[in-house]
Amino acid sequence: MEAVKEITIWKDGTTSNHTYLLDGDKMVAYIKKDTTDPFYFKSPIKGFSRSGRKFETLKINPFNVDVTISSVTKVQGSKGNVYEVDKEAGTCTCPGYTYRGKCKHVEQD
Repeated sequence: MEAVKEITIWKDGTTSNHTYLLDGDKMVAYIKKDTTDPFYFKSPIKGFSRSGRKFETLKINPFNVDVTISSVTKVQGSKGNVYEVDKEAGTCTCPGYTYRGKCKHVEQD
């Protein structure tokens, strides 16, 4: 699992960034901006997308669960964009994985 804080700068200026507890592409919990209490979902929400958004991985875990170092690696896509690939979870932050649920980055050795 990974704790991340959203750092996206939104054009409308009214959208709030929150802190999330993720398990691959599943959102397990979140903490609303300017609060400290996590909200845990009964069942993880599948399909959490990082597309068009920016995040930073938190070194200090604000959630009351163990967050382990993940198997995430960064790869450069064919157009120069950098994506995060988790071989263990079989996920990627590239548009191909976001829309099709598979991509060459996950399938590569």
